[in-house]
Amino acid sequence: MTMEAGGRFIVAMSGAARLVSDDEPLYVISVAAEMAGMHPQTLRQYDRLGLVSPRRTPGGGRRYSLREVELLREVQRLSQEDGVNLVGIKRILALEAEVHALRQQLELLTGAVHEPADYLPVPAFTSALAVYRSRYVTGD
Repeated sequence: MTMEAGGRFIVAMSGAARLVSDDEPLYVISVAAEMAGMHPQTLRQYDRLGLVSPRRTPGGGRRYSLREVELLREVQRLSQEDGVNLVGIKRILALEAEVHALRQQLELLTGAVHEPADYLPVPAFTSALAVYRSRYVTGD
């Protein structure tokens, strides 16, 4: 497996290589568990608890993406190295996902604001003078 630019990698399948996203569900539970350095039963427990929930095949089998394998490693690190319990890890992961979504939304909004076709820049004033002139003024 070779990492490509843009978070993509090449997977050799049946002698052919193809470009896939790191979110594509590719790995069965035994392979994902080996990649994460865990027992498959641990992955099942994490799925039941909602920590890392892989996608399912039509037959109900779990399929993990590379991103989910990395998330499994992060769960293991938080648990073993930092001593965080599973409820705490679930909360940390939820907050990190929320921060990620908010950052994406902010990038979208700031990108829309910076589009030159969308607006004309107006200088900021600390005070302003407004003059009103009626069209019906007599004596002009």
